[in-house]
Amino acid sequence: MKEKLAALRARIAEVDSALIAFSGGVDSTFLAAVAYEVLGERALAVTADSPTLPRRELEEACALAAQIGIPHRVVPTNQLDRAEFVANAPDRCFHCKVDLYEHLGPLAQQEGYAVIFDGLNADDLSDYRPGREAARRYGVRSPLVEAGLTKAEIRALSRERGLPTWDKPAMACLSSRIPHGTPVTLAALHRIEQAEEALRALGFRQLRVRDHHPVARIELPIEEFPRLLEAAVREQAVRALLAAGYRFVTLDLAGFRSGSLNPVTFVRLTSGGG
Repeated sequence: MKEKLAALRARIAEVDSALIAFSGGVDSTFLAAVAYEVLGERALAVTADSPTLPRRELEEACALAAQIGIPHRVVPTNQLDRAEFVANAPDRCFHCKVDLYEHLGPLAQQEGYAVIFDGLNADDLSDYRPGREAARRYGVRSPLVEAGLTKAEIRALSRERGLPTWDKPAMACLSSRIPHGTPVTLAALHRIEQAEEALRALGFRQLRVRDHHPVARIELPIEEFPRLLEAAVREQAVRALLAAGYRFVTLDLAGFRSGSLNPVTFVRLTSGGG
């Protein structure tokens, strides 16, 4: 792990300056911290503020950048202006990243940043990531991948650095809660954000509310099921999700899994029955 960290620092040191696509998640926060150590003021963290980004995440990104000390900028974007994104085909993330890099590319060029870095890690290579093609087209580099750093290693190194994101649950944009083929709308994004915020207020950290409107499908780690099903908690959760705009509230018995709506995701149910 230490060798990989040295390799990461070496990759970053190869460039004169860098603009980091900064979401405030585990990976981009770690990358921003190391880039700032190596490049100092020649590193800029940029957060794209769009309807697909929960307000909580934007606030956390700003606070994390301030904690690291890295220069930080928030750039307004709106993927909903793109018909290809709104259509929500399996390549939705490609169009999202195109929108992102069409904002970051000119910014980097105008202000003299030599390269754009993203927070892709080595584990992401095994998942369905159409956004990688957009990164390739725009010449975006992925230093964490180049150094071979996995999510677990990034969490461990983040903990050593005292970064509060070391145990932050995985996060994806709100549009990832909408099944492919169902158009992405502002109303749906607001509905999802309100529902997930309500569940977080009840103490749940790792979760998704999949939007099959008028049905909400809650994904939680299986070990969290008993607490959600406690009468008082269950009633509060149901009331909150009905208030968010759903008519029916369900719990997915397969439990939480990132990317469960991806076309290459398969659910394996195991049984102790032999």
